[in-house]
Amino acid sequence: MGSNPLLSDREGRRVFVALGDSFTEGVGDRDERLPNGVRGWADRVAERLAKAEPGWEYANLAIRSKRLRHVITEQLEPALAMKPTLITLYAGGNDILDIGTDMAALMDEYEDLVARLAGTGATVVLFTGFDVKVSAVLELLKKRNTVYNERVREIAARYGTVLVDYWCLDAFHDRRMWDSDRLHMSKAGHKYLAGQVLDQLGVPHKIRLKDWDPPVRLSLREWEQRQRRWVNDWVLPLFGRKIRGVTLGDTLAPRWPEPVKVPRKRGLKKLMDRDAVLKNSPKASGL
Repeated sequence: MGSNPLLSDREGRRVFVALGDSFTEGVGDRDERLPNGVRGWADRVAERLAKAEPGWEYANLAIRSKRLRHVITEQLEPALAMKPTLITLYAGGNDILDIGTDMAALMDEYEDLVARLAGTGATVVLFTGFDVKVSAVLELLKKRNTVYNERVREIAARYGTVLVDYWCLDAFHDRRMWDSDRLHMSKAGHKYLAGQVLDQLGVPHKIRLKDWDPPVRLSLREWEQRQRRWVNDWVLPLFGRKIRGVTLGDTLAPRWPEPVKVPRKRGLKKLMDRDAVLKNSPKASGL
């Protein structure tokens, strides 16, 4: 990887900045030891980069529920100021779920954003969206997903970016790759996606698809119970937030707002352990 000109600049700087929403923030991959209580594929990619070649810095500006316009107004300029050499972007998925979204206008904005990122000279990684089989109600959004993915592929080719074609990853047809809300990846899903990103970047890793037994077939009663629980726990609260005009990300800050040097051993959790020690030291507490 050291000879890959796409991942570092002429001075040898290696700065990875991740942009987007819950997909990149890491929702579904819970870890209370880390900022916002999640880990996610982007953290895992940063840690593998640092293992392959020390010196990588990493920032993650993604926050759950953000629309494309929020990524542009809140994350773009801070990201550019960090002079990244590697940028990942997934944005627009929440817009697809919004009633009245103009897909043509959305994708024009998306292309403008990609053009700004690609213009930095950094390696840019884009993602298509996955056709999540959540409910027959959401099948109405399949046309939007198709438009989104077709434009992302075109834009990736036009600007010479790396493309992770999430739509084509058959492993995600297993429900165990998804969290209980059925919209966000589980820990296994995030881990597998990290491997797919690393593959596209040519970074060595040992991530493999989890070797599961065949899924257990549910009885009708078990299926109904799961459906009822999902509606009560996730669907109704989601619609309630939409009616109130609030999102789960309104009170959250970016997980890694400034580039941090990723430890080669023990990864980002080592930073949190070190911060905890400093916070609880006699000097920090005023003793």
